[in-house]
Parts: sequence; C-alpha cells; structure tokens
Amino acid sequence: MKYLIVGLGNIGSEYENTRHNIGFMILDALAKASNIFFETNKLASTATLKYKGRTFILIKPSTYMNLSGKAVNYYLQQEKISQENLLVLTDDIALPFGTIRIRGNGSDGGHNGLKNINETLGNSNYSRLRFGVGSEFVKGKQINHVLGNFTNEEQHLLPERLLKSCEAIKSFCTIGLSRTMSDFNGK
Repeated sequence: MKYLIVGLGNIGSEYENTRHNIGFMILDALAKASNIFFETNKLASTATLKYKGRTFILIKPSTYMNLSGKAVNYYLQQEKISQENLLVLTDDIALPFGTIRIRGNGSDGGHNGLKNINETLGNSNYSRLRFGVGSEFVKGKQINHVLGNFTNEEQHLLPERLLKSCEAIKSFCTIGLSRTMSDFNGK
C-alpha cells in the first residue's frame, strides 16, 4: 500500500519557520525521526518512508503554496496512488495553536494551497490534517500572521505537537481515516 503525504509550505529561507510552512515542518520532523532524507525532484522535495508494510511518499512541493495542486497531481499519477491514500498537511487559523483536525474531505477554508489542489484534482475528496496556528491577529493582518514566525511560547510547544502530527500520519496510513479522526481530532 502506497500513500502520498503532502506537506504544504513555501520554498525559500524567508518562509522557513513561518506558520504557513507547518506542513513542511511536520514532514521534516517525520523524516528526522525516521532517519530519512529529502532530495530535490520534479516539482517537490521528496522522501520515501517504509513503515509497517506501507510506503509513504513524502513531498514538499517546490511550486509555492498557490500552485501546490500541480505537484500533488503529478505525484499521484507518477506513483500510481489513489486519491483515498492522499493526506495533505496544512496550517489552519481557525484552530487554536497545536490543535489537530483530520477530515476526509471538505472546503478549502480560504486556504490557497487547498484551493489549488481542489481545482487541479477537480474535487475536494482527499484527506487533510489541519494544524492549528491560532487566530491571534488584528483584523486584516491574517497574511502577516500566517507568514510570521511562531511566538517563543509556541516554539517551546512545537516539537511535541509536531511529533503528535507524525503519529497521526502513521495512524492514517495504518489504521485508517475513521479511527485516526477519533484518536487525534481536537487533541
């Protein structure tokens, strides 16, 4: 069984530790914990993780957030992975910091990366793990918030929340969406 795990983010050092790059950060944490490494490939940095008889193709699109669908579609086709085995990792300002919400489909919620994936795939029937980055920003300053760095307090809590997200990915790929939602949502 193969799974495509897509961490959303933007390439470039100016975005490296921003809230919007939490998808990249989760995949980096999973790769580090699994002692695997990313390499530059077509449309993305990729790594392959073997876990409990499954193969996880991890990708960090190099297309920038607003064109993430191009990389997602390419790797679904290239690796012959069905959309039901796709999990997209993204930031969510509607959730408190560090909260995880996993869903089997849904709207883009105003997120440009998800919007482009929906447009490219022609539907929104894929799983996503939303990682809460909080909504502590002045009205009209949403972009500054998501493209800003985590606070010192958030940075202190981040490693544990990244590991929890990695556990959720492994759960999704081994015991399925329904049980993973039950075990991880809101925690």
